[in-house]
Amino acid sequence: MSKPSGIVAVQLRYDLAADGSGRLENPFFRVLGAIRSQGSIAAAARALGFSYRHLWGYLKQQESAYGRALILWDRGRAARLTEFAEKLLWAETRIQARLAGQIENLATEIGRELTVAFNDAVQIVDCVASHDLALPALRRLCQAQADLLLELRFEGSLQALSTLRSERCAFAGIHLPLGRPELAARDSAVHRAFGPCLRLGREKMIRVSTRTQGLMVAAGNPRRIGGLRDLAGLRFAQRSQDTGTRALFDELIAQSGIAPAEVAGHGLEESTHVAVAAAVASGAADAGFGIEAAAAAQGLSFIPMVLEHYFLVCSARTIDTPQAAHLIAVLKSPEWRAVLDDLPGYGAEGAGEVVSLRRTLPWFGPNSAGRQRKGQPRKKIG
Repeated sequence: MSKPSGIVAVQLRYDLAADGSGRLENPFFRVLGAIRSQGSIAAAARALGFSYRHLWGYLKQQESAYGRALILWDRGRAARLTEFAEKLLWAETRIQARLAGQIENLATEIGRELTVAFNDAVQIVDCVASHDLALPALRRLCQAQADLLLELRFEGSLQALSTLRSERCAFAGIHLPLGRPELAARDSAVHRAFGPCLRLGREKMIRVSTRTQGLMVAAGNPRRIGGLRDLAGLRFAQRSQDTGTRALFDELIAQSGIAPAEVAGHGLEESTHVAVAAAVASGAADAGFGIEAAAAAQGLSFIPMVLEHYFLVCSARTIDTPQAAHLIAVLKSPEWRAVLDDLPGYGAEGAGEVVSLRRTLPWFGPNSAGRQRKGQPRKKIG
């Protein structure tokens, strides 16, 4: 099949990063990124450990392969990327962001098989969790400190709880806006989403972290966005349906008295916080809603709105197992606190504490009438 005139076939090979982070790496984009950040070919060559001659030749080779210029070679000025090269970098950023969860899942599967092959003493625990930037580090700490392989798979919060209920995982990772209790009150979108999925007396929750959610906007906030009402007429990116972040955003919109239709681009959905941030950073969206750490990673400005708590939910019988004890010990460790200290918007308040649903969730309080009746159908979140 012939390709359209003027289009060059792009063949790029990605490798998993050697540091176990679950990142994909490609030398071509590493070179372009180094030139952008270092400001010259000579500085980029030093940062990458190449000679100037080698890097110059590599760039000429790539320009020939693409049939397009990658570098502006103006006499007397430092080399800089062409508009085409900048577009390639942004495209790669969004690809990486959209694949982040899947790559983490793949890294977990590879790690499991290799660990089982080389260390019979390692215990394996399945965890399905809402997307979070700290959990991959928790997985590494569990293996390093406790010979516990946390087999981590990212799904939406509600899918994670569904998997837990069907006994296809030991832990489900969810997040709730307890920093603003009115957002999780009885009959809120958060309550309607999570109430039917959490069972009094049968499940416990382990505190993992706190984190801040809010509006992601371009660096310097050029559109002067100050809150939700400023989103009217703008292109907006957010998380997909059946995620805790979507339920939270829907409740924020409802309590602000804003009709969902007023938020232009309300249907632009991304699978991870990183992908939402990348959409804003690339100019595909004017604003997005997600966690502060994802915004910071893309160099975006951030408007904080909600402090939420991240939990691992498990059955009451699981909490007494050695595996749960090992996991709790890691969550209470100084190393875990150090991980959270390095992530913007994260905190370690109560990490490792086991809490009951009745004492923690607003709709299960002693005066609440919002408990789920047996057989009551779950309401759809819109």
